[in-house]
Amino acid sequence: MLVIGLTGGIATGKSTASREFKALGVPVIDADEIARTALEPGQAPYTMVVKHFGASVLSQDQTIDRAKLGGIIFNDTGKRQLLNRCTHPYVRRQIIQQLVSLYVRGHSMCVLDVPLLFESGMDRMCAKTLVVSCSAEQQAERLIQRNQLSTEAAQARIAAQMPMQEKEQRATRVLDNRKSRDELAAQPRWVPWWDWSAREHPGGCPRSVHVHCGW
Repeated sequence: MLVIGLTGGIATGKSTASREFKALGVPVIDADEIARTALEPGQAPYTMVVKHFGASVLSQDQTIDRAKLGGIIFNDTGKRQLLNRCTHPYVRRQIIQQLVSLYVRGHSMCVLDVPLLFESGMDRMCAKTLVVSCSAEQQAERLIQRNQLSTEAAQARIAAQMPMQEKEQRATRVLDNRKSRDELAAQPRWVPWWDWSAREHPGGCPRSVHVHCGW
């Protein structure tokens, strides 16, 4: 099975690219969705997060307030690493289980959508990797608009991730998302998945994948 890693920086357009794959019928394993499940009451990571970060990160209904938690970890490298230790083992196990399930069911290709693909080492699970990228100015502007953050808060969240230049250098291919959504829709990008799978995976994959990324 051809496993394609999909990543990017915060607010660069990765989620839109992921939705495109889903719309085309390509199975997508979404690490963010798994991480959200991990923080639900009753899950082991939830218990660990409450133990280490305290009741201040809880909402009135006892669910974890992701905005409050984000405000803590994006300004403190040690706290961010602590959160990763609480959640990453769970996320990694779930990803492996889903990969095995897709393989057993006969899928020839899947996309592994992971924000910290390179940072976590999960790129080693992938035959190829895609990075969705845009300019630093666009990234900050989009993040400020999307999350209603101050410039300082947005820059802190961007700085908490691997620099985009390094991600681009490590990727098999870069999807350029510097255009507007409408411009990208008018000039869709083609990614030659068939060539990749035919060359390195004799079973091939069913078709090429047509990707245009907005944000």
